[in-house]
Amino acid sequence: MRVDLVSEAQYESLIDLLCELHAYYNDGAEVAQEIVREHLTANLLAAGSSQRLVVAEDERGTVIGLAAISLVYSLVDFSPDLRRHCQLKELYVRSSHRSHGAGRALMAWVARYAAAHGCARIDWPVKASNLMGIAFYESLGAKRVIERLSYRLSGPALGELAGSLDR
Repeated sequence: MRVDLVSEAQYESLIDLLCELHAYYNDGAEVAQEIVREHLTANLLAAGSSQRLVVAEDERGTVIGLAAISLVYSLVDFSPDLRRHCQLKELYVRSSHRSHGAGRALMAWVARYAAAHGCARIDWPVKASNLMGIAFYESLGAKRVIERLSYRLSGPALGELAGSLDR
């Protein structure tokens, strides 16, 4: 297994994985590969994107997992050894390749990258219903951040708030 930042030669295999990821989060719904390809190249991997995509590929060159990361600076920790951290937006391994080391290899790569770039920590969200993922993260030594909750503003509530300055 090889783990590194995604290369252009891996895009098509990554697109297949992103389609599987979409289905995972959207109750099996399919998405057109053309839409995923455009999003990948125009947004996720665009020159100004702060996101880095790390992939694990098997011996055949098929992308079997990914980690999406960004390096960010804290607004509350100002000391040089605490101010930078790594935000893991997504970690996903093909369902057919889970429990075979790809997730651990991706997380080890991310940890090395974060440490090499002066990060004091890695933070990420996880679905409360993802019990296997939670057990996996805890097996890595990660600790649950009890004092934090996740919120989302979308749909009509987002539009209403966005328009509230116009009133």
